[in-house]
Amino acid sequence: MSLIRGGMNRGLPSFSRKADIIQTQCIILHVLPFNLVEFGRRTNKAACRRQRPFYKMNGLPAKRTRIKNMTRRPCAGINFNPHSRSASIKPFIILISVFCLLPPCLLFFHDLSSMADHGAPSFEKPRLVVKKVLAKSQEDGDGASVRRSIGRPELRNLDPFLMLDEFTVSAPAGFPDHPHRGFETVTYMLKGAFTHQDFAGHEGTIRAGDLQWMTAGRGIVHSEMPAADGENQGLQLWINLSSKDKMMEPRYQELQSQEISRVEKDGVDVRIIAGESFGVRSPVYTQTPTMFLDFTLQPGAEIHQRIPESWNAFVYIVDGEGLFGDPSAAPAASHHVLVLGDGDGLSVWNRSERPLRFALIGGQPLKETVVQHGPFVMNTHAEIQQAFHDYQYGMNGFERARKWKSQQ
Repeated sequence: MSLIRGGMNRGLPSFSRKADIIQTQCIILHVLPFNLVEFGRRTNKAACRRQRPFYKMNGLPAKRTRIKNMTRRPCAGINFNPHSRSASIKPFIILISVFCLLPPCLLFFHDLSSMADHGAPSFEKPRLVVKKVLAKSQEDGDGASVRRSIGRPELRNLDPFLMLDEFTVSAPAGFPDHPHRGFETVTYMLKGAFTHQDFAGHEGTIRAGDLQWMTAGRGIVHSEMPAADGENQGLQLWINLSSKDKMMEPRYQELQSQEISRVEKDGVDVRIIAGESFGVRSPVYTQTPTMFLDFTLQPGAEIHQRIPESWNAFVYIVDGEGLFGDPSAAPAASHHVLVLGDGDGLSVWNRSERPLRFALIGGQPLKETVVQHGPFVMNTHAEIQQAFHDYQYGMNGFERARKWKSQQ
């Protein structure tokens, strides 16, 4: 579930502090008894007009009646029937009921107002930034420029994530034929287009806003090359597979930009690549449970996004600057990766004068040994040696590797 805050308050009243709830409760409890008494008096006047013949007929005094050693006017009290014991305690039952029900009702509306009217987050333990690393530009592939965040020496792995690159490529540079085994690659285009081919005959072009989620499993050989003039920019995330899934059959999930779930509200625009936000879930199936959200916050907007407490999570800032985790924190700017500490949610504020765009990525840790050598990620050194052997001799998933060559 996601909570947002923009520049205007609409809808339900916002109780942002417990003191407001208590104060409102006291006001209602202070005023309500007088309203009940007035209601009782008005009702009794009408009832007494109907009851006067009853008094005369039965020879009862019309001015005063003694009930339980208490003298009162039969038409002046809050009793609906002066001879009914239960009638005299009804208003007090109502008062007690209101007193018991009012606090949870106010808290309920407080939660609603937090969600619908930009109130404060209701996280039990907000996540804070525990590590900040600048992704510096470096060369990779065949003349491609990448900013590597996860996967740098100072941030080697963040279970289950192996690598995150922001790549910028112009033809003829790119990523020619190369193998993978033991993990998933997620390619999300920000600008331009990329053409993909693999040795199983799968090929296609992903353009700005499109997504390709490739599960390499036991083995894939493919190429990724720019398909548009000028700069082609995107994000590529590597997600580890558990030991039981490393040798699964390869597969693809591809979504065009218009097929990716999207929510726009009060200065917040989120594209839900994987996982859930604002109650909207991505159709992408993640072999390793993962969330991948592309947020854009307009100036003055803020977001409060829940994250499963047991997951590892991080932020990569694509453009702009913002406050992450704590409104008093120092701003973090473009191309920084922010590793988040423990907690059940993240708050972000854009107090700059231009839009802030960032990816929020989280996943369930596998807690397994990781042995990585280039494009192969396994659990033991022996499995890495086997992967190289299989690729070299065309075995165990790489049968077509020796004869295949991309047409790009």
